[in-house]
Amino acid sequence: MIPSYQLLKSQISRLGLALLLPISFVGSLTLSTQIQPVIAQPGGNRPLTIRSDVQEYDAKTQVITARGNVQMLYPARQIQATSAQAQYFNKERRIDFSGNVYILQQGTNSIRAEKVTYLIDEGKFIALPQSNRQVESIYMVEDSPRQTTKPAPKTPSLKRSN
Repeated sequence: MIPSYQLLKSQISRLGLALLLPISFVGSLTLSTQIQPVIAQPGGNRPLTIRSDVQEYDAKTQVITARGNVQMLYPARQIQATSAQAQYFNKERRIDFSGNVYILQQGTNSIRAEKVTYLIDEGKFIALPQSNRQVESIYMVEDSPRQTTKPAPKTPSLKRSN
């Protein structure tokens, strides 16, 4: 009997997915008792790891759905994320996060929103809030050496309109 991970690997190779985005699974297709990672390696040795309580892979649509305590780690771009759910769309090369999303990039910049789409090839985040709320982003801005000797210009006073 051939182990399920080897069958999946042969199916992925047969579909030609190994050339686009090698994906290896740890465990079975639907994981429900332990947090298990899914590792996607775009363009070589650049792993993108997703851990969650449950994960499903649809071979037809090439979509991985991770639910429950989702954690993503993408060291090549210094990105960490947590959410309630994440869907990785292999063909579109994007990840849709939903449910209390928190993304930390370069250890300092962050986004907090209800839904965030990460476009992998563009390195772009699109964040949407819950209704009647806002998206929160925090960016660490370094002062350039020239600005340290000269104070920033004063902000003009606001004029009230009637």
